[in-house]
Amino acid sequence: MTVKSNPAGENQTIPMMFILLDFNIGEFQPLFSIFFLLIYLITMTGNILIVLLVIVDQKLHTPMYFFLGNLSFLETCYSCTIMPRIVVRFLSGDNTIYIRGCFTQLYFFGYLAATECYFLAVMSYDRYLAICKPLHYAMLMNSKTCILLITGSWISGSLFISFIIYLVSKLSFCGPNKINHFFCDLIPLIRLSCDDVTLVEITAFIISFIGTLVPFIITLTSYVYIIKNILRIPSIKGKQKAFSTCSSHLTVVGCFYGSLIIVYVLPNLNSLNKLKKLFSLFSSMIG
Repeated sequence: MTVKSNPAGENQTIPMMFILLDFNIGEFQPLFSIFFLLIYLITMTGNILIVLLVIVDQKLHTPMYFFLGNLSFLETCYSCTIMPRIVVRFLSGDNTIYIRGCFTQLYFFGYLAATECYFLAVMSYDRYLAICKPLHYAMLMNSKTCILLITGSWISGSLFISFIIYLVSKLSFCGPNKINHFFCDLIPLIRLSCDDVTLVEITAFIISFIGTLVPFIITLTSYVYIIKNILRIPSIKGKQKAFSTCSSHLTVVGCFYGSLIIVYVLPNLNSLNKLKKLFSLFSSMIG
């Protein structure tokens, strides 16, 4: 903590670090740290293997696997943003995080989450073209288009969260320094500010609408057309083959957006805080 004077001549306590209030598991911390470490290593290994396989195997140099490889790389980075610090915190018992580290974690979490929304939308559009427009698929989803879609997704995610981080960095934190979460998420963080956070909240809402709802609508619309097209296929084998090409992606979409809805859309009630933490942890672990 540091102390500085405000214009009125009063001293304010400025936190140099925050305390993360995660799950109160007491003596089970070492056991949970081993469990989280194993999940983290399995997740990392799986995603890295997918990336390497897509790069090495010439047969997988198709748009679908190109997007899958990028998603796996993103999930690898996503897991590195939160999980290692959780494991270290459980092992050491140190729940503190410096304010700059907190902003950095918030940036990468928001950046990768926003980028994943666009990745999922791009992948659903790819499946829509493959199933609903098979004769035009090769022409529409060429290598140039794939690179543009992926590059645009990476850049969009960065732009969205950068503006929010800029506004948050201008806030003053002079009150309690305890964040009611296991990582530096936006809402629990700005609640600790002694400034008016209305502008940050409105900006975050608008950016979240553009960065989350728009790609969700694209994804949902794509799958409505995909399902309608699959149901028109006369043979059962044809339907099964069509469903198999998008079932895994649809599962990822359901888990990802389901977690987002529970964590960020449900009302902020004390009775739901633990549930929200659990689903945040779940989405971080299965990255």
